[in-house]
Amino acid sequence: MAKQFNVPPVIFPSDGNPSVQKRRPPANPPTAPFQPPRSSNPGIPFMSFDIGSAAASTSFSTPQFASATIGGGGGSIGFEDEPPLLEELGINTKQIYQKTLSILNPFRIKPDLHEDGDLSGPFIFLMAFGLFQLLAGKIHFGIILGWVVMASMFLYVVFNMLAGRNGNLNLYRCVSLIGYCMLPIVILSALSLFLPGGLVIKVLTGVFVVWSTRVCTRLLVELASYGDEHRGLIAYACFLIYTLFSLLVVF
Repeated sequence: MAKQFNVPPVIFPSDGNPSVQKRRPPANPPTAPFQPPRSSNPGIPFMSFDIGSAAASTSFSTPQFASATIGGGGGSIGFEDEPPLLEELGINTKQIYQKTLSILNPFRIKPDLHEDGDLSGPFIFLMAFGLFQLLAGKIHFGIILGWVVMASMFLYVVFNMLAGRNGNLNLYRCVSLIGYCMLPIVILSALSLFLPGGLVIKVLTGVFVVWSTRVCTRLLVELASYGDEHRGLIAYACFLIYTLFSLLVVF
């Protein structure tokens, strides 16, 4: 049994053509695809995302940077006015040079140059001493640094025990003086690389030990209070310290 469907009749207008329903335009028209904004500065073509204009342009404007300053207000300081890095680290190369020259002349020592202690010069001398020992086939870097610390503490205790409550020698200055007075021992270590062993190196060792002892004793007596009264004992302590370091060179 066939099923019947109700089909609405088709109505033809009087002109004989069926009516065609036109589509209405949508209420919200479709938006245009995203377009990146063009740069207002023609000197930077790559900001406009226009490949053609970027390829056609061959010159780019040099970026301008404002002068960097530290701080604010009228008291700002530019990078050109900053102190050197060595000065910020507390390393005064001119002072180290003058102290070194004063040690090289044991008969004209200038104690006023050593009033301000520093560890930069002694560290350089100790590293040079260790380097010369390394060239001689001896690795003594740890021994040298350890002995300098122990020798400074020994001299600090001995001097302040002799001076009593009036002693004004601090440990920092003591390390600085012992380190600077190591310069003759460093020179001895350098000469030992070219001199034969035996009697020659032993005689030179005695000369350089006396040199270091004289300089260190003079500086301690001049810079510390009540040191002149115990010059002999201070010289003996300095002699023991630099004799100990000279043994690293001889043996």
